[in-house]
Amino acid sequence: MAGSITAYSTAAGKRYRVRYRKPDKSQTDKRGFRTKKEAELFLASVTVSKATGDYIDPALGRVTVEGIAPGWLAGKKASLKPSTYAPMHSAWQKHVRPTWGSREVSRITPSEIQQWVSELAVGRSATTVKRAHGVLSGILDTAVLDRRINRNPAKGTSTPRKKSKARVYLAHEQVRDFAAASAHPDLVLFLAYTGLRWGEATGLRVRSIDFVRRRVTVSENAVLVGSTVHVGTPKTHEARSVPFPKFLRPALTKLAEGKRPDQLLFGNGDHHLRAPKSKTGWFQSAVARVQAAEQHAADKARERGKKHPGVTFPRITPHDLRHTAASLAISSGANVKAVQRMLGHASAAMTLDTYADLFDDDLDMVAARLDKKAVAADVAKVWRTA
Repeated sequence: MAGSITAYSTAAGKRYRVRYRKPDKSQTDKRGFRTKKEAELFLASVTVSKATGDYIDPALGRVTVEGIAPGWLAGKKASLKPSTYAPMHSAWQKHVRPTWGSREVSRITPSEIQQWVSELAVGRSATTVKRAHGVLSGILDTAVLDRRINRNPAKGTSTPRKKSKARVYLAHEQVRDFAAASAHPDLVLFLAYTGLRWGEATGLRVRSIDFVRRRVTVSENAVLVGSTVHVGTPKTHEARSVPFPKFLRPALTKLAEGKRPDQLLFGNGDHHLRAPKSKTGWFQSAVARVQAAEQHAADKARERGKKHPGVTFPRITPHDLRHTAASLAISSGANVKAVQRMLGHASAAMTLDTYADLFDDDLDMVAARLDKKAVAADVAKVWRTA
């Protein structure tokens, strides 16, 4: 017998109870059906799910999100870099746990999650919202794998779209002026002409520099998480060789003087340089000095009755020097594959997606070259004779 359906009375009226046996032969029931038809449909679905091996024990779905989260977070901590795991754990603590921690996974609905995401998006960035939703969805994916629920209610949620920030590219002269105004001119020039990430550059050892071939081997990445510098592999987990311009060799040679091969190239050799504070650090102080110099030059030009473009130096971050390196390399004639290898992107497609705007001139050159070849071959005569 697949199960039984019995009626019972409540203050709200007649209700139906379904009794059935689970795959392990233990008996259970579900009550509260308003009509016998609803009860019959439920019993039929249970019978089919048991026959196909898709049965989900309702008791397992009573576990809370917080009951599953520790195992899920532990798995992420073991597989992710500290810099990636830290914001994920923060999202769990700040946004997911307060709302969903005590909720039973089987009782969470897609509409509730959509409403939570929509409310979270008010006053918070798309990145924050997507990260919080991703944490909840990941935990519920584990509930599906554990056969506590048959589907993830977080799937299909509409999340806000990230807005791409306009990239800043410095010209050679701007790099020169900024480096001159900086407390760390050698590091500024190195970042702007190699494209290394901050953690890759500050993680370089003296042994990483090949002064003859003018190459640096990028095999470590130093990232500040909280108050601790974590040293690991580069973002793509793969070492790469990056060229540096000849004019940088004297400065790099001087930085390496008196240091052992295993010591850090930048800084005192023993401690990693910390990223500058976003508003009050040496980097933004250098930006302010360059802008002040431009403003002073503009004021003087106006006093003499001459035209001046005014302040043109943009607000930049250390990562903008990486974008600058890509721009300077492409404008010098480097192809997309060379730029990919220099920047350590996973693929040339990623480089093109990131810096498609920098290759517009290449498209113009392609058209010009095609036109030149076509004219030489008198291809246009096909149209004249058609």
